[in-house]
Amino acid sequence: MDLDVFVSAHRAEWDRLDALLRNQRRLSGAEVDELVALYQRTATHLSVIQSSAPDPQLTGRLSQLVARARSAVTGTRRASWRDVTRFLAHGFPAAVYRSRHWWVPTALLSIAVAALLGWWIGTHPEIQSSIAAPNQLRELTRPGGEYETYYSSHPATSFAAQVWTNNAQAAAMCLVLGVFLGLPVLWILFLNMLNLGVGIGLMSAVGRLDVFLGLVLPHGLLELTAVFVAAGTGLRLGWTLIDPGPRTRRAALAEEGRAALGMALGLALVLFVSGAIEGFVTPSGLPTWARIGIGVAAELAFLAYVYVLGGRAARAGGMGDLAEPERSAAVPTAA
Repeated sequence: MDLDVFVSAHRAEWDRLDALLRNQRRLSGAEVDELVALYQRTATHLSVIQSSAPDPQLTGRLSQLVARARSAVTGTRRASWRDVTRFLAHGFPAAVYRSRHWWVPTALLSIAVAALLGWWIGTHPEIQSSIAAPNQLRELTRPGGEYETYYSSHPATSFAAQVWTNNAQAAAMCLVLGVFLGLPVLWILFLNMLNLGVGIGLMSAVGRLDVFLGLVLPHGLLELTAVFVAAGTGLRLGWTLIDPGPRTRRAALAEEGRAALGMALGLALVLFVSGAIEGFVTPSGLPTWARIGIGVAAELAFLAYVYVLGGRAARAGGMGDLAEPERSAAVPTAA
């Protein structure tokens, strides 16, 4: 496409649209119709330029023009509590449900890796000695040692807030960094499993694995599930760059990216619950069975939320993306 010819042919339309936008408060009915028609044509022009002859300066100008026109045509929209309710009841669980074929295998493989690392460390004293000095290992694993006192080392409220912040950042990194073909996500996931495997290995080596699991399971079930969901979604986002399916790569990445960002907000709420359990339940004086029971109940509630509400929303067409009126207009492309 000859860009100069294209610009010469359509510049008058863009200038006319700009003029109408500057005077939209005094537009007649015919001028409003003209504004809508010019907005649609300019959006098409922008798509053609982006796909055929991208020019940064022209693309920037038309992008601003289309955004202003879209705001004038559709009007501004304010978020409401109805949007929050719709997101929590439909958007978020649908997005998690749709990505289950990624995060469920991610969870199973990750747990297997952590268990294998734990067995390897627990059965090889030379590996244990490479992790820390013997006196440090004793301090970590003894009754009343650092593994046990870690969860009560700070006031419950500040500890829960710190845990929530750290876990939410890790989940957000998995979601955002998935765009780099998922490679950073695999590294973050491995570090988490390595940390879990070290604890399993060291505590099993001294015959105190039951104590370790009693401390980890109450909050760890829900916490790790949230991490696995974030990691699986990040990997899916990375795969979208390789195989966008029937959509254009740009449209597929935009759609999956919006769903991933929305999922980050939902997972922050999930991790808030796990952080509260870690801050208040894990170090509490409740019996081990009661603490683990609370963790199992929270995990089952989340899975029911995803598979019942999320499955229903997904079957109704929910994708975790923005509602149809809120998305940018897409120009049809040939198959």
